[in-house]
Amino acid sequence: MRSLSELVDDGCDLPFAAASEPLRSAVGERRVAVVEAPPGTGKTTLAPPMVAGVVEGRVVVTQPRRVAARAAARRLAQLTGTRIGDLVGFTVRGERRVSDSTRIEMVTPGVLLRRLLRDPGLDGVGAVILDEVHERGLDTDLLVGLLGEVRELRDDLAVVAMSATADSAGLSRLLGTDTPAPVVGVPAVLHRLEEQFAPGPLPTDARGVSRDFLSHVADTTVRAFSERPDDGDVLVFLPGVREVRIVAETVASRVDAEVLELHGQVGSREQDRAISGRRPGDRPRVVVSTNLAESSVTVDGVRVVVDAGLSREPRRDASRGMSGLVTVRCARSSADQRAGRAARQGPGVVWRCYDRETYSGLRPQVTPEGQTADLTSALLTLATWGAPRGEGLALPSPLPAASVLEDEQVLRSLEAVDEQGRVTSHGRELAEIPASPRWARALLDAAPLVGSRLAAEVVAAVELGVAGDVAQELGSLRRGSSPETGRWRAEADRLARLVADSAGSGGSAATVIALAFPERVARRVGDVYLLGSGTRAAAPPTLAGHEWLAVAEVTRASGASAAGTGAVIRSGAPADESTARLVLPATQEVRGELVDGRLRARRVSALGAVELSSTPVPARELGSDAVFDVLRTKGLEVIGWSGSADALRRRLALLHRVIGPPWPDVGDDALLMRLAEWLGPEVEGAAQSGRLAGIDLTAPLRRLLPWPEAGRLDELAPERLEVPSGSRIRLDYPAHDEAGPVVVAVKLQECFGLAATPRLADGRAEVVFHLLSPAGRPLAITGDLASFWSGLYTQVRAEMRGRYPRHPWPEDPWTAPATARTNRRR
Repeated sequence: MRSLSELVDDGCDLPFAAASEPLRSAVGERRVAVVEAPPGTGKTTLAPPMVAGVVEGRVVVTQPRRVAARAAARRLAQLTGTRIGDLVGFTVRGERRVSDSTRIEMVTPGVLLRRLLRDPGLDGVGAVILDEVHERGLDTDLLVGLLGEVRELRDDLAVVAMSATADSAGLSRLLGTDTPAPVVGVPAVLHRLEEQFAPGPLPTDARGVSRDFLSHVADTTVRAFSERPDDGDVLVFLPGVREVRIVAETVASRVDAEVLELHGQVGSREQDRAISGRRPGDRPRVVVSTNLAESSVTVDGVRVVVDAGLSREPRRDASRGMSGLVTVRCARSSADQRAGRAARQGPGVVWRCYDRETYSGLRPQVTPEGQTADLTSALLTLATWGAPRGEGLALPSPLPAASVLEDEQVLRSLEAVDEQGRVTSHGRELAEIPASPRWARALLDAAPLVGSRLAAEVVAAVELGVAGDVAQELGSLRRGSSPETGRWRAEADRLARLVADSAGSGGSAATVIALAFPERVARRVGDVYLLGSGTRAAAPPTLAGHEWLAVAEVTRASGASAAGTGAVIRSGAPADESTARLVLPATQEVRGELVDGRLRARRVSALGAVELSSTPVPARELGSDAVFDVLRTKGLEVIGWSGSADALRRRLALLHRVIGPPWPDVGDDALLMRLAEWLGPEVEGAAQSGRLAGIDLTAPLRRLLPWPEAGRLDELAPERLEVPSGSRIRLDYPAHDEAGPVVVAVKLQECFGLAATPRLADGRAEVVFHLLSPAGRPLAITGDLASFWSGLYTQVRAEMRGRYPRHPWPEDPWTAPATARTNRRR
């Protein structure tokens, strides 16, 4: 057994040992520091004991994942010869191993956030170290802001931010008070790294990461294993658990090696085995991992990395009430960190399962989670802290305004915040439950209906990420004995203790899900399901066939797996009409639909967007509002754009793009928002006649012209351009939703003498000439006629005068008369 100070003095042959004095000095004098050190240099191992030697109280260290928190604690306990929970401990969701004697505690960011809400002063804590800040996790970003406020009240609290690739200067300015925080770093200690590019098939298809691509990754891994340098181990990076399992099974059947999986769903013993180095006499290892091994943990003995080049990131689709993880190309910073894992202990090689051009085109840095994720939990945390929407907090980057508005509305619907975004008493109750606000609400409201135990089991299961039929999965979890089952049971026990004990009065798993997401209660319509929100989604085989579903998760997709709807139900439970009536508003209204260009009207009884019954009625009963609804749902394409309407729209779009107001926005969304203003009379007529298709939108669009500026329309954006020959040539404007030049296609001979290239919109928009041969074929494209006549024209003349001898090809195009005629006709 040795103390933390002895561990620091020893240094464990880790490069970060060189940062001991600078870090301790920064923390001792300024109580703040930014640590910049590459993965594998030992900052997670040595920085906490270095800080512990300077401050009084416990040092709390955040790790982005539970696996990393447990692994970091075990590593430190092993190096000090102590048991977990004594000198070093950890706290993750559902598991806590600490004691009164614990000096260093590893936690996940979410655990520390909840602790801050309960104890804003962090009593007994002397320092907080935020590790892996560069990953830009949402909870870690929030901690940066909240801890900044804590430091204003506690000048003795030290805060250290550690990163592998972050903007150290920006982070230093953010954490510093009067002056930037000290930056402490050590350089990467890298051996020679060889790159091998092994491109394969497209990585994704309609169902996610394709089997063909996973087979390619497995083939590349087998080849990399057979060619590995110095008998080293192989580390493979894949985006998710499914992909890890498929590739690991394939590789295990083809190589003489111990193939190990590393992700959040394997047990702690298996995680330790994957992370720890090979023992004497062991077979070589192939560790197949999610991005967990990118920077959070170090896998010893690796000399070869195989990188699929993919990552899984959150995405939201607020218009259809969907959010979830999607598979995308990883950032270049991530690809570089993965590759660097091969060259920590000796010369290594990285096999990239993509080509060099793809690598060059990767985005430079990871996208901050706060820019794309669901923000309801974050906003509730901020409201509970007393900083609604994060206003006044020094966050690494502001939360996106549109997402804040949308997700704050969800919190208001849950009665968790008021109109000003301030937390309510009910919101504080939801914030105390370790689940997202929707599932916290479901736990509280469902317990009296279905019983506290079932409510807790359902919430624990969906937050664990079960797929398919949640009701069936509950049965499997209750009977199982895997580490995953153990985590679910522990979480269900914890949630059940947070609500009043109740046996319930009836209900099912569907009731709990419906209370969390009322708008996702769905009814089967043909081969797909119509959700209460109006979204149509395909169902997996385990759920398809039931009349009603309560949907826990719906994700964006494409192709066959989404049945053409763009959405797929990932998890849910069979429900019934009574479940739908419990959560969805009942309505009676006349609805319109478009059939072969004609409006049909029906009197509908519905729950949300889900129809229960309908009766045909005359179209005139629709009224203008119902026709407007049809247009907003189907879009203006149901009417169709005539040639003249489309041409006018293109001209107006150019003026709006290059000049701006008062020239109107004629994009789809803008036009649909102003329907009554410009299309009102035609809609009233359609409500009486029942016919929408065929309305000419040219005259209605002119109603949007600004006055008196409308008088300059033909001057600023003319339909035709007069060229020196006297011809008036039609201008081709870019589509309303595209940026680009205006194009005029004209025979070259008609432009002799035209030196200055015309510009439109008071000189703000360029005209590009497509100069044509006498046969109408393109000869040159130019936005600079003067340069063309002085240069390229000579070459064009030499090639064309023999092919078109009847047409003029003068040596001096500046003075030659422009003409649309041949020499003889002239």
